[in-house]
Amino acid sequence: MTANAPENRQGQARKAGIASFVGTTIEWYDFYAYSTAAALVLGKVFFPTTSALVGTLAAFASFWVGFLARPIGGIVFGHLGDKVGRKKTLIATLMLMGCCTTCMGLLPTYGQIGVLAPVLLIVLRLLQGIAMGGEWGGAVVLSSEHAPKGKEILYAAFAQQGSPAGNLLATLAFLIVSTLPDHQFMTWGWRVPFLFSALLVGVGLFIRMSVEESPAMQELKDKKQIAKLPIGEVLRNHKSLVAMGVGACVIALSATYFKTTFALSWAVTSIGFDRTQFLGVITAAIVVQLIVQPFGAVLATKMDLKKAVTFMLVPEIVALPLMFSLIATGSVKLAMIGMALASIPHSLYYAAMAGILAKSFPAQVRYTGISLSYQICGMLFAGTTPILGQYLLSSTGSIWSVVALGVVHVLITLVCALMLVGRMHQESARSEQNATLVST
Repeated sequence: MTANAPENRQGQARKAGIASFVGTTIEWYDFYAYSTAAALVLGKVFFPTTSALVGTLAAFASFWVGFLARPIGGIVFGHLGDKVGRKKTLIATLMLMGCCTTCMGLLPTYGQIGVLAPVLLIVLRLLQGIAMGGEWGGAVVLSSEHAPKGKEILYAAFAQQGSPAGNLLATLAFLIVSTLPDHQFMTWGWRVPFLFSALLVGVGLFIRMSVEESPAMQELKDKKQIAKLPIGEVLRNHKSLVAMGVGACVIALSATYFKTTFALSWAVTSIGFDRTQFLGVITAAIVVQLIVQPFGAVLATKMDLKKAVTFMLVPEIVALPLMFSLIATGSVKLAMIGMALASIPHSLYYAAMAGILAKSFPAQVRYTGISLSYQICGMLFAGTTPILGQYLLSSTGSIWSVVALGVVHVLITLVCALMLVGRMHQESARSEQNATLVST
């Protein structure tokens, strides 16, 4: 039995990584499906009594509602994950997200039931946000806690691959239905990607239920070291870690919404791209992200972590303005090149970020701590990106105001990520010193 223990643990680590990847892919598919629909159709279907601009802003506002709810999900499911266990909590988040997304595909429109339609849409978006708030942290924690020693950042990156994979699936789904004639797309075509979620959730549940609880969580249960109130302990003892964690996530989260939700709306309504053309541009960029992203976790494992973070983030300061400049040309090829290049820096960093956050918090409050950091960042920065970008563009008449916002996001991330890594190194050195004192 003992001879097989390392092999069994390695098998469970692989299972946990795959389950995290599949589960987060499905959850992100659901979340990104809404962001794509918000840019293309929801304003016209659920907010049709306003002008085109106000309808788009209203759709983006409903998109932000999901981010407002995500910290709630991080607290609720983080509490359950740190008290009951990672696995059970992740099954609950997957089911909640799938049910909400499927129901969105069945919603009556404003033309059918009036103001109740956008109200129901916003309620479902709130529930989606709560589910997403609990999903990400749990997936990262489960895979990183199953990881072999020294490979936590690599295994946490399995969960991170779910974001581009889910985004790619959602974009492809809308790319397919966007080829329908306008009348069919606006009446029933946009619903198909939402309804497809039901099938994906069934697959995700089957895979996720086969994974064992993480060794770290099991050890906490065996030693009766479970935190009584995880959120209370986080706010009492780890406020600075949460603040640094929020800042360290900024461009890793907001870049996607600069590239997809905002850029899609801007390119179609202002530059003159056909929606199918620009969805193709986005699809190519997501494929680049999917391929490139894992190398960020490799770099963070092989290089000095501070150097790796700097190497991954600094190029985004140039790449983001270049992307918007090339989109503004109206050329599909140039837009595709610009968006693909801008995808590389933040994708590399996104892969490493999850493991950095997971290693920063103690096991007793890890689920709650990283969820709170990530979801507060989503609420304050990522969720506001499309609506703030649209406001800046409308008020200044220049895309460079939006570019400036993106560069500020990069700088905040760089400063906070370096602070977090420095703090992590200090804690590691202190632990080694204490272990040496105990042994002597």
